[in-house]
Amino acid sequence: MGKILTAKGLQGIEIEWVDKCIASGGMKDVYFAPDKSYVVGFYRDKLDEVSKSRLRDIVGIYKNKIIDSPEGKYWENILCYPVEMLEYNGLTAVVVPTFRSNFFFEHGSVNDDFLGIKGKEKNGKWFASAKNQNRFLDPRERGDLLSYLRISILLARGVKRLHAAGLAHSDLSYNNVLIDPAGKQACIVDIDGLVVPGKYPPDVVGTPDFIAPEVIKTKHLDRDDENRKLPSIFTDRHALSVLIYMYLLFRHPLRGGKIHNMDVQKDEEATMGFSALFIEHPTDKSNRPNLNDMHPAELPYADVDLLPYTILGPYLKEMIERAFIDGLHNPIKRPTADEWENALVKTVDLLQPCPNKNCSHKWFVFDNKLSPHCPYCGTLYTEELPVLNFYSSRTDNKYLPDNYRLMVYNNQYLYRWHTNRLVFPNEKLSEEDKKPTGYFVKIKNKWVLVNQNLPDMKDLTNDRDVPIGKHVVLEEDSQILLERGNGGRLVYVQMINKE
Repeated sequence: MGKILTAKGLQGIEIEWVDKCIASGGMKDVYFAPDKSYVVGFYRDKLDEVSKSRLRDIVGIYKNKIIDSPEGKYWENILCYPVEMLEYNGLTAVVVPTFRSNFFFEHGSVNDDFLGIKGKEKNGKWFASAKNQNRFLDPRERGDLLSYLRISILLARGVKRLHAAGLAHSDLSYNNVLIDPAGKQACIVDIDGLVVPGKYPPDVVGTPDFIAPEVIKTKHLDRDDENRKLPSIFTDRHALSVLIYMYLLFRHPLRGGKIHNMDVQKDEEATMGFSALFIEHPTDKSNRPNLNDMHPAELPYADVDLLPYTILGPYLKEMIERAFIDGLHNPIKRPTADEWENALVKTVDLLQPCPNKNCSHKWFVFDNKLSPHCPYCGTLYTEELPVLNFYSSRTDNKYLPDNYRLMVYNNQYLYRWHTNRLVFPNEKLSEEDKKPTGYFVKIKNKWVLVNQNLPDMKDLTNDRDVPIGKHVVLEEDSQILLERGNGGRLVYVQMINKE
C-alpha cells in the first residue's frame, strides 16, 4: 500500500486516500480510500471558478435534494453520486462511492477471458450491441429480456430524478452507465459534470452515438450564439431513448445503411445530425441496415424486418416512435424519462415466459394475438393463457379502462400497483405495498387467482366474495373486483388459446 494522504473536504471532514493511482480517465486520476469504500478523483488540470462552483453545488445543495432526501438510499443504488470535494496541492478532487461488487465482471469474456475483462467494470457498452454480446460475453453475464427491461427502468428513474432537480447529465451514454444484467441492476456514473441550465453550462457536447441531432447540427456556431444547441434535459431525453433502444434491441436506432457523403466525417455529421433518420422509419426506408455488410454476430438483431421495434409491445412502440420519428428533430416531442419509466413498467406486465428453455431471451412481450409466439426463437405458446384487463374506479364510482394489462403465468404475483391505479412501483413505494396481494397458479388445468391480502376481492360474475386464503377460477369473460374505493381496480379476464 502507498502512503496515505489526507485533506479536509468542503464540509470540514478529513478525507483519506492512498497515494497510488488506480485509474486515469480523460480528465481525472483516481485513488482509493484506505478501506476502498470510496475513490478520490483528482482533476489533472486546474478548475476555473465556475467549475469549482458547480462541484460545490453538486456535493452541496443538489446532494441534499437527492441523496439526503427521504428516498436517498434508493437513489444511492442508481446514481453514483459525488459526496464531497476537496483541494490539495492546488488541484481539485471529487469524492465518489466505490462501485458495488456486482458491477465488475465475474466470468470475463469467452475463450478463457481472452479480452482480460474479468474483474473489470461492467461498462454499459459491452451489453449494448449484438456483436459484443454474441462474440465476447460469457452467457452467464448476458441476462435476458426481463433483465434489460428492469435495467431500462432503473436508468429512466435515475435520469428522471436528475431532471426533477433541474439537472441534466449532459453526457449520458453507454460509457457512463454500469449495468449488471445477471442481477438486473444499473447505475449512472460520471455525475460530476452535471449541467444546471442558465447557471452551469456543459463541459462536453456528449459521446458519439448519443449526441442529439440539434447539438451536431449547430456545433459550428460560436458557443455563445443563441442558436447553438448545447447539452440539456432535452438532449438527455434523446440519449436515454438511444440507450433503452440499444439495450432492448442490441442495435443503434440511427446507424443504418444510408451513405450521405463519401467524406467519413461529413457522413457521420449527416447520419447523426441534420439528416438523422430512424432505421425503422415506417415510410422512409432508405436507412434500413444493409444485412450484406453485417458481421454474423450482429444477426438476427440487425434485421429490422425479422425483429422490429414493435415486438416490444404497444407502450414501448409509442415511446420509440416519439423518440425517433416525432421527436428526433423536434426535441419538445421526445418522451420524458418519467414517460419511459411508465411504459417500461407496463411492458414488464406483458411479459410471458418462452416455453423454449434454450431461448436466448427467455421472455417475450405478449402481442395480443390469438396464437402468441416468441419472436426470438419462433416457439408458439399453445397452452391456455389468461390475460387480465384492468379497469379502475373514478370519483363517480364508475370503472373505466386503464389501457393496462397483466399477463398470467405460473406463480406470477399480483401487487398493490395492480389492484389500485393510484399506486405506482417506484422509489416512493411503501414496504407494505411491496408485499404480494395475490398469486396465480394452475390447478387441475384451471388457472386460479389466490387471494393473499385483498379484503374486498369478489367474483362479480358469480356474485360471491373471495376471502383471504381462498381462490377464484379465471375463466373467459369473468369479472373480478380486486379493491374498492378511489383507484380500486376490477379485472376483465380474457383466455388466449381457449379451445
